Amino acid sequence: MPGQIKISARQIMILTTLFTVGSAILIIPSGMASVAKQDAWIAALVGVGAGLLILYMYSKIASLYPDMTLIGIMETLLGKWLGKAAGLLFFITLFINAPAPVLFYIGNFMTTQMIPETPILAVNILFALIVVLAARLGLEVLVRSAELLFPLFTLLYISFVGLVVSNIKLENVQPVLEAGVGPIWPAALSFCSTVFIPHIIFLMIFPDSINRSDQTRKAFFLGSLIGGLMLVVVVALAILVLGPELTARNIYPSYALAKKISIGNFLQRIEAIMATMWFISLFFRITLYMHTTVTAIAQIFRLKEDRQLVLSLGMILVVMSIIVYPNVPYQQTYDTKTWVPYALSIGLLFPFLLLCIHGIRTMWSKKRAESKG
Repeated sequence: MPGQIKISARQIMILTTLFTVGSAILIIPSGMASVAKQDAWIAALVGVGAGLLILYMYSKIASLYPDMTLIGIMETLLGKWLGKAAGLLFFITLFINAPAPVLFYIGNFMTTQMIPETPILAVNILFALIVVLAARLGLEVLVRSAELLFPLFTLLYISFVGLVVSNIKLENVQPVLEAGVGPIWPAALSFCSTVFIPHIIFLMIFPDSINRSDQTRKAFFLGSLIGGLMLVVVVALAILVLGPELTARNIYPSYALAKKISIGNFLQRIEAIMATMWFISLFFRITLYMHTTVTAIAQIFRLKEDRQLVLSLGMILVVMSIIVYPNVPYQQTYDTKTWVPYALSIGLLFPFLLLCIHGIRTMWSKKRAESKG
């Protein structure tokens, strides 16, 4: 239950980095290249800047209510019953729109790129079983496993970048800003909504499970910045090596990049090893979604034990991952047309509304205090 464990600032940095990279390392370059063409790397940098501003808002909310999770904050600001209803709606829609698509990406990636004869349902069930196990073991086990796997993830990422660099063609990013700054903004918005806005779920972890120190907020921002810059490098490499047209047409450009790795006649076909890096970040992204959803439901309904919810949510997750995207064109339309406004509503407008309500309540209480005085 919340409050029973404490995780350090270093662990938060590692967990935030892995969560930030998440599924974006597989899918972000394609969507951004289709909008911003060869300027996608500029849009990614703008997205990192905008994302850090949004994260500042989240940390501000956390600092205003240092002893509450997001559910507690909603109940305090919106009232008990409206807060519970808003919290339940918030996490139900998030569960449908965030971890289910990520699990779909895993199954679709495996069945289209690596094991085409295997049904997508089998892949999704196997991966979901690992997520369910991790969520049942709790946050402390998750952050320790993140510490263990982070060096491997970093090594694979550095190897991936280092081995792909030799294929760079500078003419692929020219001319810079050919279409002006117009396409930069929607691409940056897409980057920000996929990479940074889901960080709002960390408000379910921060107050109760973090060792309260000055280092916590810095670690959260540093992990997000490291993950964001990792993705900027991947987007830039996709444009520089594959070109904007091929990047936009490819569903998983980073896997296509890994296929380009060829050193002499002996270091070839190592994209399956590189895929391990993506599985690590995807695992932590889905498991954190699962953990925070279970915690939120337990707090809304005042459950003493929340572990019994994990298996049920895991089964729902598998079913949703199969039906969330009927086909790939639907997926691409959803990711560009539906996800961005949804993410902005729950990750930008809603927290801003909470801050406004906090400000109004503070002013009201001051006026009442003055009138009584």
